[in-house]
Amino acid sequence: MIPGALSIFLLFSYVCGTVVSERERIYVTVLFRHGDRSPVHAYPTDPYQEDAWPQGFGQLSQIGMQQHYNLGQFLRKRYTGFLKESYDRHEISVRSTDYDRTLMSAESNLAGLYPPNGSQVFHPNLIWQPIPVHTVPMTEERLLSFPLGDCPRYTQLMTETEQTEEFRNVTALYEDVIELVRNKTGLNKTSIESVWSVYDTLFCEAQHDMHAPDWVTPDVMEKLKYLKDFAFRTMFALYKQTEKSRLQGGMLLGEIVKNLSAIATENPKPRLKLMMLSAHDTTVTALQASLNVFNGIQPPYASCHIFELYKEDKGAYTVSMFYHNNTELYQLQLPGCGLYCPLEDFKALTKPSISDDRDQECQLPSQGTSKEVIISLAISGCLLFLLVTILLAVICRQTEPMRTQGYRHVINEGES
Repeated sequence: MIPGALSIFLLFSYVCGTVVSERERIYVTVLFRHGDRSPVHAYPTDPYQEDAWPQGFGQLSQIGMQQHYNLGQFLRKRYTGFLKESYDRHEISVRSTDYDRTLMSAESNLAGLYPPNGSQVFHPNLIWQPIPVHTVPMTEERLLSFPLGDCPRYTQLMTETEQTEEFRNVTALYEDVIELVRNKTGLNKTSIESVWSVYDTLFCEAQHDMHAPDWVTPDVMEKLKYLKDFAFRTMFALYKQTEKSRLQGGMLLGEIVKNLSAIATENPKPRLKLMMLSAHDTTVTALQASLNVFNGIQPPYASCHIFELYKEDKGAYTVSMFYHNNTELYQLQLPGCGLYCPLEDFKALTKPSISDDRDQECQLPSQGTSKEVIISLAISGCLLFLLVTILLAVICRQTEPMRTQGYRHVINEGES
């Protein structure tokens, strides 16, 4: 029994191993959040203002650098044999938002991914080599920074979100915490969003062993953490998630899907194997919400969402997704598809979250209605003008013979 069972197990393992070996990885996209940083800003009564931080607000810390160096080493280990050991500019493209912390995170990551060797070592005491990281000005960034503020319809959706029963219930349930934050921080107005900002500041300070004010108890921090995660859901998941995705994260998803399709159809296969995107927690959330795989929790520092394109043994292409939360790697499953989702199915299932004309969808419905009213009024005015013109013409035609007859009568009298 045991030898037979062992034989079956070995045969099964061999078959499974054969199937796996025949699946060829073709292309990878990784999107990650920057590493640990200083707070973006402080609240009015915060004892730690900007001068308390070595590089000021919103800057990558040494902890954040180490986090991304570690992530780079993880990627090196995962893609050994897929990527060359040495940096090859044709194999990888790196893009970042135009923030110090995301640019520096990408550079730290690349230091772990591509330690120089051989001819790439340009200084014997420096185990590092420069690798280009591309960016665009934030005024032009429409791919990696969400939520974008150029969409009136999204603004309207957020207003409607705040009127939902769930939003009202959460606000009422945590009213005491929101009021506490208002009283203790010196903020004139507090909301879910401003409470999230205060939590972020307190969290950053705690990570760097800064003493919290007496009012910041573990219970308060736990409640603030819940409100922070809830704020992420309100932006991208809570209430009309698909429409929000079409106006926000779907833009990045659409670009990723387009790249996957291009790689699969291009012949001969391009040399590019890895697209690296360095961005923010809201970027990762917006993308995962558009895929309907967001777990409702703010992505931690150096968390990473991975897309892998495979060519199967029969020539078909599949897509698999993974999420590295800075400690563990999880395989994600697109709703309605398998862990290795056929590319065509992946495209079809993600299509509802991708807009063909985002700028048009961003217009408010009322604006369209106003245009229709204006057009209708213009047409009505033209028809009315035409009707009056016709009526006057008819009247003129009816009176014209009388004038002609009278004119002749005067002439006749003159002649007489």
